[in-house]
Amino acid sequence: MSLIKELLISGQSWITAFHIIAVVCWFAALFYLPRLFVYHAMSDDDISNERFKIMERKLYRGIATPSMVATILLGIALFSIYPDYFLHAAWFHVKIALVILLVIYHHACLYLMKQFRDDKNTRSHVFYRWFNEVPVLMLVGIVIMVVVRPF
Repeated sequence: MSLIKELLISGQSWITAFHIIAVVCWFAALFYLPRLFVYHAMSDDDISNERFKIMERKLYRGIATPSMVATILLGIALFSIYPDYFLHAAWFHVKIALVILLVIYHHACLYLMKQFRDDKNTRSHVFYRWFNEVPVLMLVGIVIMVVVRPF
C-alpha cells in the first residue's frame, strides 16, 4: 500500500468531517445566492442594486466557490481510499451525476450574477424563486444516495 493511501486511510475520519463541512458551506451559499437574486430582481433603486451586486460577488467568490473546490477535492480524496468499492456502487454513480449537475448549477449562478452585475437581468423574481429550489432537490438526492444507498 502506498504511503499516500495509508495516510488517507488513517485520516479518513478527518477527511470525511472536512468534506461534510465543505458540503454544508457550499449548499448554504447555493441556497442564499439565488435568494439574493430574488431580492435583487425586486429592487428598483441604485443603492439596493449596487448593494446586491457586492453581496452576490462576495458570497460567490468568498464562500460558494472555495467550498465547492474543497468539497470536490475532499471527495476525490475519499474516493481514492476505496476506488474499487465506489466504482462498483450504483448509488455512487447517481450521486456523482447529481454533483456534476450541482457544479453546472453553481456556474449558472455565476452567469446570472454577471447578468445582474452588467444590469442586463431580464428575469423576474418569480423565476429566481423557482431557480432557488434546484439545490434543495439536489441535496435531497445526494443525501439519500449517501445515507440510504438504494442501489
